[in-house]
Amino acid sequence: MKKYFAAILYILFCSLYLVSCKGYLEPEFMNGITIDEANSQYDYCRGQVASIYGDLKSGFVNIDGAMLASASDEAEHTLETSQVQQFNRGSWNQYTNPDNVWTDYYLSIRKINLFLASDINIDFDYLKNNPSQQGVYQSYMAEINRWKYEVRFIRAYYYFELVKRYGGVPIVNLYSLNDDFSKIPRNSLADCIKFITDECDITAKELPARYPTGDLGRVTQVAAMALKSRVLLYAASELFNNTSWAPGYSNPELIALSGDRKARWKAAADAAKAAIDLAETNNYVLSSNYRTLFGVNTHTDNEVIFCRREAASNTFEKANISVGFDMGNSGTTPTQNLVDAYEMIDGSKFDRNNPEHAANPYANRDPRLSLTIATNNSKFKGRPMECWEGGKDGPPIANASRTGYYLRKYVNEELNLVTNQTSTHSWVILRLAELYLNYAEALNEAEPGNSDIKAYFDKVRYRKGVNMPGLPEGLNQSQTRERIYNERRVEFAFEDHRLWDVRRWMIAPSVLSSPIDGVKITKISDNQFKFDVSVVESRTFLPKMYLYPISQNELYINKSLIQNPLW
Repeated sequence: MKKYFAAILYILFCSLYLVSCKGYLEPEFMNGITIDEANSQYDYCRGQVASIYGDLKSGFVNIDGAMLASASDEAEHTLETSQVQQFNRGSWNQYTNPDNVWTDYYLSIRKINLFLASDINIDFDYLKNNPSQQGVYQSYMAEINRWKYEVRFIRAYYYFELVKRYGGVPIVNLYSLNDDFSKIPRNSLADCIKFITDECDITAKELPARYPTGDLGRVTQVAAMALKSRVLLYAASELFNNTSWAPGYSNPELIALSGDRKARWKAAADAAKAAIDLAETNNYVLSSNYRTLFGVNTHTDNEVIFCRREAASNTFEKANISVGFDMGNSGTTPTQNLVDAYEMIDGSKFDRNNPEHAANPYANRDPRLSLTIATNNSKFKGRPMECWEGGKDGPPIANASRTGYYLRKYVNEELNLVTNQTSTHSWVILRLAELYLNYAEALNEAEPGNSDIKAYFDKVRYRKGVNMPGLPEGLNQSQTRERIYNERRVEFAFEDHRLWDVRRWMIAPSVLSSPIDGVKITKISDNQFKFDVSVVESRTFLPKMYLYPISQNELYINKSLIQNPLW
C-alpha cells in the first residue's frame, strides 16, 4: 500500500496544515484516500489545483490588518500597535518578522511538489470510445495537461517571492518519500534565478496566451513571460549585483550575481519586450479607466495579466475607510511623501515651497493622485472628506488619519458597511503597465537613448483618463532613470512594488530611513484651508534589512542553512 496524503487538499481556500516541530521543508501526511484512488478522480485532482490557486496571497490586509505599503514611504498605518510598525521602528529580526512568508511559501511549494509527483490516471474511456464525445474528451485531456504547468508557474512565483526577500533559497523541486528535508542547503542566487526563469520558459510553451471568460484567472503564457520579465529586472538591478552593503560575508553567491551585468540588463529588456509583444498580439491593452482597474471587475480587465481573486467581503473597506464613516478604521493612510511625488498636470514637479502649489495642493495634479488617494475636500462616499482638524475625518477623533489622507485605490466606496454589503476584490499580481515600465527601465540601462524608452514610458502616461505629458526629449540616462523611478512609484502605488523597488535600486537607506510626513489641515472657510506639512513618524532602515533574515527556528531545524549577512 502506498503512503497516504492529505484529502483535504480538495477544499478550495481551506487547506489545513499539520505543522510539527520537524520544520517547514519536511513532508507531512494524514490518513485519507490512497494516492492511486485520488489520482483516478477528476474532481479530486481538479480540487487540488483549485487549492493551489487558493494559496496565492493578496496584499490587502496581510500584515496584521495592514498593507505592506505601510512599511514603505507610501503609507502610515493608523494603529501604532499593528505588527507592521516593527518594520518602521527597525525592531524586526530573525526571531520576529511580521512578513515571515518562508513557512507559508514552502508549505505551498510542498503541496505543488506532491501534485507534480502524482500520476494522474483518470478513466475517460467512456468519452474516448464515444465518437460523439470526442470534443469533450479532448477538452478534458488538454485541461489535465495544463494543470501541471499552471502549478509550476505558481511554484516559480513563490520562489521569486522568497528570493526577493531572502536572496538564494533552497530549491525543492521534486518530491520523494526518502528526502531528508532537514539538510537542504540554500542554492545560490544564480541557481534560483535560472530555476525560476527556466520554469517560466517551460510553462510559457505549454499554456495558452488567453482563456475564455469562464477560465479567467488561470495562468497563461503571457503571465509566465511577464513573471520572467520581473525576475530578470530584479536580477539586473543594483542589489543583486552588489555586496558592498555586506562586507566580509563569506557566502556572496547567496546574495549577489557575478559576470556581465550589462548582459543582464539586455536580457531583462528582451524578456519584457517579448512579453509585451505577446500580450499586445493577444489583445491585452491598458485600461481606459485607472480607477475601475482596481474595482470589482479587475479580473476581467484586459490590462490584468494575473491576479488573485478573493471571495466577496468588506474586510478591506472596514480596515481602510475613514473613521468618519460608520465601521471605518482608517487603516493604511497615504503619506505626504507619496502625495508630493505626483506631478503637476503639465509634467512639472509639485513644489510645496511654491506658494501657489501650497495654497491649493491638490489642484492641477496628475489625475492618478485623486484616483488613488482621498484628499481633503474630495468627494468620497457621497460627501466631501473633512480631513481638517475638527472635521469628521480629522483629529482629534480617535484613529483619524495621522497623515491627513485616506486610501482610495482598491476601496469600493459604494459598499454600505452598516448593512454588511460586500463585493469581490482582486489583487493584481501582473499587469501590462508593469511590462512597459520594466522594458523602459531595463532598456535605459542596456541602451540609453533608445527610442523605445520614451515610446513605452509614454504609453503608461498617455492612458485615457490620465493623459500626462510624455518623457521630455534630451534627457540623459540619469535623468531618464529618475523619471522611470518616479513613474513606477506613482503608477504602482499600493500594489506592493515600492518596498522592493527601493531595495533593488539600493536607495532604501535614504528612503526608508527618512521621516514620514503628513499634513495638518486648518479650515478657514468652506473652500479655503491652510496646509502645514510636519513629521508624523521617524523610521529606521539598516543595510542588513536589504534582505530578510531567515527565521532562527529554521536555522535550528536545518543546520545546512546559512543566515543572511549582518543578522
